[in-house]
Amino acid sequence: MTDAEQNGFGLQCQEVSHWFGETKVLYDLNLKVDAGQFVSLIGPSGCGKSTLLRAILGTHPPNEGQILTLQNGRLAKADHPGRDRGIVYQKYSLYPFLTALDNVALGLKLDQTTTMFRWFNWTGWARKRKEFRDRAAVFLEKVGLGQAMHLYPSQMSGGMQQRVAIAQALIMEPEIILLDEPFGALDEATREELQEMLLQLYEENLASKSNGAKPPYTLIIVTHELNEAIRVGDRLIGLSQYWDWKAAGHKTGPGATIVYDKPAPVFRPDERPDYESFDDIRKEIRKYVYNPEVMQPRDEHVCLKLTK
Repeated sequence: MTDAEQNGFGLQCQEVSHWFGETKVLYDLNLKVDAGQFVSLIGPSGCGKSTLLRAILGTHPPNEGQILTLQNGRLAKADHPGRDRGIVYQKYSLYPFLTALDNVALGLKLDQTTTMFRWFNWTGWARKRKEFRDRAAVFLEKVGLGQAMHLYPSQMSGGMQQRVAIAQALIMEPEIILLDEPFGALDEATREELQEMLLQLYEENLASKSNGAKPPYTLIIVTHELNEAIRVGDRLIGLSQYWDWKAAGHKTGPGATIVYDKPAPVFRPDERPDYESFDDIRKEIRKYVYNPEVMQPRDEHVCLKLTK
């Protein structure tokens, strides 16, 4: 892969299928995500959105097919977890005895030092610890917590704790960031603030692209809130078990696959969208992704097909 190709590569899923015993979850899923894209992944409950994220993360590799990511500058199968992929869950898991600063610095500490080093090289560890904390401070500033870096989780709101969790993922500089319903437990005002924070990261991508550099953030967000999906993502992917699998020669449902893949409008962080203008997009998504009465061919509403 050339440098130019690496600058544009984010993720590729090739003929991915997954099941649990007799339960078919994902079927023949093909997906290519370019570096710098913000993909909103939507679909009915039980269609395998979280299963797909875990497959990409490498904790639950697919039963069939493969997922490719850039690992240490080389294209490789994502069949085990690696620092090239980071994930943020709905329930943030912060250590209550660490400040926001030390929670964010923890990933670098575990990745770049050993217990032996920290015990027997105090001078070296002190230097590394300062380096890690300085780096963590940069990312806490990026997520809007510059004034709260010395607070403990018990002293922070849910939205603040989720910002810390996002900073934990960002500091490892993964090739792709996965967000699994990250704002689902937050109130509407806090959700909008965090959406704006993600859009600020997208602005950084645009700046990097304009300078001919690889965009630093590639993101897949799973959300059940369609307004959020449309606002945050520049691409909408609908995963659904409601497609015409009988016409494809199957006697029983083989699992969910991509039935909707279209560009989404792009917003600036300070731009307040008119959610009523999303109405046509929402209606189309509800009809072709969420409605079990509409069993269309799976490629009918897929505009961004994977080319091998």
